[in-house]
Amino acid sequence: MLDLLPQFAFNGLLIGASYALIAVGLTMIFGIMNIANFAHGEFYMLGGCIAFFLASTLGLNYFVALPLAVIAVAGLGLLLERGIFRRLRNKPPMSSVLATIGLAMMIENGSLALWGPQPQPIPTGLSQMPLEIGPIFTTEPRLFAVVITIAALVTVHLFLNRTVVGTAMRATFQQAEAAKLVGIPIEQVNAITFGLGAGLAALGGALLGAIFFVHPTMGGTATLKAFIVVILGGLGSITGSMVGGLILGIAESLGTLVSSAYKDAIGFVLVILILLYRPDGLFKRS
Repeated sequence: MLDLLPQFAFNGLLIGASYALIAVGLTMIFGIMNIANFAHGEFYMLGGCIAFFLASTLGLNYFVALPLAVIAVAGLGLLLERGIFRRLRNKPPMSSVLATIGLAMMIENGSLALWGPQPQPIPTGLSQMPLEIGPIFTTEPRLFAVVITIAALVTVHLFLNRTVVGTAMRATFQQAEAAKLVGIPIEQVNAITFGLGAGLAALGGALLGAIFFVHPTMGGTATLKAFIVVILGGLGSITGSMVGGLILGIAESLGTLVSSAYKDAIGFVLVILILLYRPDGLFKRS
C-alpha cells in the first residue's frame, strides 16, 4: 500500500489545487465585499461548460478555448458585480445568502436549458496514454492541469504581493474604510476582485472538465467544497485557502485507500477536527 502513496498524493494535488483556485476567489470576494457568494461554484461550472462548447461545438483548439472560457466568465463576473453584488454590499447577511442562492439556481437552470443534463468531456487533443514519472502514472491532460493550476496560484500570489493593484486589493481586504480614505478606488477594486475570483473558478472548471466531465449541476458540489476549504484555511485568509485546498484534495485522495465511498465525508471530518483545536482555521486573518 505504501507504494501507492505517491500516486494518490499526486492525484490529491491535482484535485486540491483546483479546490484552491475556487476557494481563493471565494475568499477574496468575501474578504473585500463581505458577501458569502453561494453562486461561486456556478462560475466553476460555466468555465467547464463554455470550454466544452467552444472546443466541441465550435471546434476551437482546447488551448484557445481554455483562456476564452476564463475571460468570458470573468467578464460575466464583472457584470454581475455591477448589477447585483454591488447592491448587496452592507446589506444584512441573509439578503446576500438568499440572493446568491437564487442566482445559483438561475445560472444552473439556464445552463441546463443550453447544454442539457448529460455529462460531457472537453476534447483537448492531448494523449490519454499513461505517462510514467518515477513512481507516478499520469496522463497529458492531468499533467497539464497540475502545471497550469499551480502556475495560476503562484501568479495570483505574486499579483497580490508585487503589484500596485494587488496592494490596493490587500489594503481593501484588511480595512476598506481606511483604504478609501487614502484614495484607493474601492468600487474598481471590488470589480477587479470579483472578476478575478470568477475567472479563477472558471479556470478550475475548464481544466478538470478536460479530465473528468462537465455538466450544469456540478456547481453545487464545487461551492460546498470551496466553503470547506475556506473554513479549513481560516475565513478571510488567501494563503489559508491555497493550503486548505491542497490539504482537502490530498486527504480525499488518500482516503480512497480506505474506502472511496467516504471520500466526500473526509472534508467534513477535517473541518470538525481542525475547528476543535483551531476555531479560526489554520491561518487566522490578521
